[in-house]
Amino acid sequence: MAELEELRDVALPEYLLRTAELRGRYIQYGKTSPEAKRIVENPLLYLENSLKVRRKLLDALLDDRLLQHKREEEAALRAKLATVGADPWGEIAKAEKIERELALTYTYLEAGTGFNSKLFSYARTLVRGAAERQKPNGERLREYRDTALPHIEQQLRAPVPVHPEIENLTLSFSLEHLREWLGPDAEIVRKLLSKDSPDTLAARVISGSGLADPQVRMRLWTGGADAVNASQDTMIELVRLVDPAARAVRKRYEDEVEAPVRAASERIARVRFLAYGTTIAPDATFTLRLNFGAVEGWKEDGHEIEPFTYLSRLYERATGQEPFKVPDNWLAAKAELDPKTKFNLSTNNDIVGGNSGSPLLDLDGKLVGLIFDGNIHSIAGSYWFDPELNRSVAVHPAIMLEGLRKVYKANELLAELGFK
Repeated sequence: MAELEELRDVALPEYLLRTAELRGRYIQYGKTSPEAKRIVENPLLYLENSLKVRRKLLDALLDDRLLQHKREEEAALRAKLATVGADPWGEIAKAEKIERELALTYTYLEAGTGFNSKLFSYARTLVRGAAERQKPNGERLREYRDTALPHIEQQLRAPVPVHPEIENLTLSFSLEHLREWLGPDAEIVRKLLSKDSPDTLAARVISGSGLADPQVRMRLWTGGADAVNASQDTMIELVRLVDPAARAVRKRYEDEVEAPVRAASERIARVRFLAYGTTIAPDATFTLRLNFGAVEGWKEDGHEIEPFTYLSRLYERATGQEPFKVPDNWLAAKAELDPKTKFNLSTNNDIVGGNSGSPLLDLDGKLVGLIFDGNIHSIAGSYWFDPELNRSVAVHPAIMLEGLRKVYKANELLAELGFK
């Protein structure tokens, strides 16, 4: 309960307020030119998906049914441990109180929310990598241990485009919110913005940085501490200014929040298993598992939602404009397609983010769908499963075959799959 309440009261509201505003700035920037629309398309899509998910997570935590259910579950389990005298729930509640105190500073400094910039991310990797690689492997920050270094080098080498316009938009925006949420008198805010505005600081450190070039990044990485410490790159200088405070709040967070929560959670898990054994499934841990369900719709605002959608709806919704612009090849094939072809189906399987791509099998083991999403109510499945509303969504094999045959003319692929 303490963890859910922290999410409900602190983490999710702040995220939604900030991200909704950034979404608006992305949209406005995308309207300035076709090129701007292209550049911002992917980050905007990611942002809107994140907003949708977190909005529904907050809705779930504002649902009294959920919290009452969780309170009862917790009370029942705590009662089974009462005779022992230990109180891991109290330890978590104490840690969550500290997390509330650290949340904004940790979010904006260590988590990087106050410095939303690819160039800043590269600079932090270089500055911290130079410092951490001088230490014994076991004493480093976990993301700089030997096993992680090949992945870091791969990221630094990758010729990923860096668009100065987007960098200026996101960094100036995040600096504005750093000042707003931490306050103008916070020590780190005064260091950064006593002479600069968010706009001028962002413009200066972006224009003075060469870290968009992967060759520059790799020279600094391979040069180690000597090369990084001698660098006058403006983004690296910004990281140097911020890093002591970011490391300090990270140390407190790891010692006073993460460590006690992890230890207490392990004890709760042991009690839970002793109390309930295998009658309750454990949390998903990336292991293969089967989940049983049935094809079923749900009721939305008093209306029954049928469990199947059909190809005809694709054309009913078509406006010729995004986001309801049907691809030209599907328009060209319309006369050949059967409008009654089943497109998607919903089931009452309990899935969660990460299950996309899972096969939907019938009792005979035949493929009858490919899971790719859930309805909007399934987002709350991170916390609980609501049998009345939570539905998974799969693509029906019928539309896969119809599309392959009549739209994509993928005869060789169909033959390989065993279809004529």
